[in-house]
Amino acid sequence: MNKSMLVGMVVGAVAVTAGGAFATYRMVSGPQYAEVLGVEPVVEVIRTPREVCKDVAVTRQKPVRDQHQIAGTVIGVVAGGLLGNQVGGGNGKKIATVAGAAAGGYAGNKVQENIQNRSTYTTTETQCSTAYDSHEKVVGYKVRYDLDGKVGTVRMERDPGNRIPVEDGRLVLAD
Repeated sequence: MNKSMLVGMVVGAVAVTAGGAFATYRMVSGPQYAEVLGVEPVVEVIRTPREVCKDVAVTRQKPVRDQHQIAGTVIGVVAGGLLGNQVGGGNGKKIATVAGAAAGGYAGNKVQENIQNRSTYTTTETQCSTAYDSHEKVVGYKVRYDLDGKVGTVRMERDPGNRIPVEDGRLVLAD
């Protein structure tokens, strides 16, 4: 055998062996990527409080100086007594004066009470409340993938695109 032929056969055998080893390694080591089947964003609703204030007209009752309506009662007694005194004569006049004073006192008390209840004033007040603004924020991605015929799901921080790298049969999730 000639020397060049022998060298050629050795080089050819080495090349065939290396190619076969590489192909076998690729088959044994498994796929280098998992195919992405679907990506779904995971969102979180963020609520931010803020204070909302507005001016509002408020009606209030004026402070009462005569809480027991004494002035109205006294004026009613005097007016009722004077009117009762104008009626009748003798003992009837006395009874009419007392009855007029009693009725006038009661009526004067009630008139002053009604006047006090309707005595109001209007002012403007600032009233505040809390309102919430909300928006959605993507906090990750739910990814469905196919790795060597097995379908799985994983949550990732970013959208992986069409495929996920695989090393030693496991997904490589970090950059």
